[in-house]
Amino acid sequence: MSDPVSIAIDGPVASGKSTIGRDLARTLASLYLDTGVMYRGLTFLALERGVDLSDELALTALAQTVNFSFPELGHADAVNPPLLADGQDITARLRGPAVDRHVSAVSSYPGVRAAITRQQQAIARTRSVVMVGRDIGTVVLPGATVKFFVTAGTEERARRRNSERRASGIDERFEDTLADLLRRDHLDSSRAVAPLRQAPDAVLVDTSSLTREQVLEQVLAMVDERLGRHAP
Repeated sequence: MSDPVSIAIDGPVASGKSTIGRDLARTLASLYLDTGVMYRGLTFLALERGVDLSDELALTALAQTVNFSFPELGHADAVNPPLLADGQDITARLRGPAVDRHVSAVSSYPGVRAAITRQQQAIARTRSVVMVGRDIGTVVLPGATVKFFVTAGTEERARRRNSERRASGIDERFEDTLADLLRRDHLDSSRAVAPLRQAPDAVLVDTSSLTREQVLEQVLAMVDERLGRHAP
């Protein structure tokens, strides 16, 4: 049996990394794992259960006890693939404004990140995975088979995020979306533990002016090269 192949995809909010991850996972028949939804899931559970979001010990205890699980690849075409928390599907509750406001702060706690990272690493040890997040190539899977850092222009990312929110029924001004995105960027890149940054050996992919198909072609060519395969 061959060793699991791990592909790390990092990048800021609305850079296109999740779309790339889903497309690549489907093409490679690997598990798609969006680590960001785990932090969203934890934030939602904390809000639902009345956990003080400024209490790192309480949030860490929650992160240590909840078991997150992901779907098989058949669900990877969904815009938001299902996330299960202790067997309960909480996918529909992960994209609300309250979760958006608090997820960066919740994910900044060292205890929370350590607990969630252990779950992520355990999954990658047992199967091939395309893992998407903000610290995959630098912290979670530093020995990943291939690493990508995905980015796009700030206003383009805000436009994408605003379109997503409007499509999901959230009427938000572009200016408010942009302000929230800039706030998230600052929190993610300046936190003391596992800040968002490009791993030295990660391939930079700018999706600003590329189609979905062009991005997939580009990253798949790099994966094939790293694995010593000939692209079809």
